[in-house]
Amino acid sequence: MSRSEPRSTPTPDPAPVPTPAVVSRRTIASAVAAERRELADVLDSLTPEQWDAPSLCTGWRVREVAAHMSLGFRTSLPGFAAELLRARGSLHRMTDRTARRDAAALGTRELAALLRENAGHPWKPPAAGPTGALAHDVVHGLDITVALGHPRRVPEDRLRLLLDAVTPRSLRFFGVDLTGIRLCADDLDWSHGEGTPVHGKAQDLLPVLFGRRLPPGRPNGGPEGHRVPPTLIA
Repeated sequence: MSRSEPRSTPTPDPAPVPTPAVVSRRTIASAVAAERRELADVLDSLTPEQWDAPSLCTGWRVREVAAHMSLGFRTSLPGFAAELLRARGSLHRMTDRTARRDAAALGTRELAALLRENAGHPWKPPAAGPTGALAHDVVHGLDITVALGHPRRVPEDRLRLLLDAVTPRSLRFFGVDLTGIRLCADDLDWSHGEGTPVHGKAQDLLPVLFGRRLPPGRPNGGPEGHRVPPTLIA
């Protein structure tokens, strides 16, 4: 799994989130399957203009994100190794190249169907457990819906599972520096960090923890009226 790279390239996959011991693998697998089906419904509802709109993954449109989300369902281990070799060992280059290639080759209905038909597929990001698969789908889904201003809400149980699993190690992996910042969810009893409060809906703050920058107005200074650090804004 690649780490954060310059902002001219897509944001790396959300993967290294530990699985809390109190949550069963079956519960997480059910959440993954439900998330994929719901995201397929979202994709089916998009207009051609929305498919070509920018996502939160810098350099990728919605269609590149959707194509990338299905890569693991369509690629065997030997195929994955061959793609990685073609990218000279760079996972980041490999995912960028395959996303652009597949977005051009697959129709929008196919991309939505791939998520729906593989809802129960056991694929997970390299070196990640079941929580990593859920993070991959939830955060990439938010890459689409947050960027589009789509009203879809991620269910609270999935958000809590991912928010509560954030660690200093996972933040470092994605190059996230929250020094002097406390993220505060307005719709859940959750906060993270110490310092100047930055408020927002839980599902808007989750992408920040995975190296994304948000559209203006999504994070806010809350009732205190604090200035939102520019590093959090796209």
